[in-house]
Amino acid sequence: MQKILIITGFLFLAAGLLWPWIVKIPLGRLPGDILVNRPGLRIFVPITSMLIVSILVSIILWIFRR
Repeated sequence: MQKILIITGFLFLAAGLLWPWIVKIPLGRLPGDILVNRPGLRIFVPITSMLIVSILVSIILWIFRR
């Protein structure tokens, strides 16, 4: 459990330091992400972005478990 918390902390630290470059990644603006923009209503469903992040997290966890 302690190892997971330490790794999570380092990942948050790395994300914070790399934030200026992470923002430029087009996640959330990919084809397949749904945006409904109507007067008084805005709905955003990042389906493609969620799939990509899920695959990346699954691969990273698979690597750490080996």
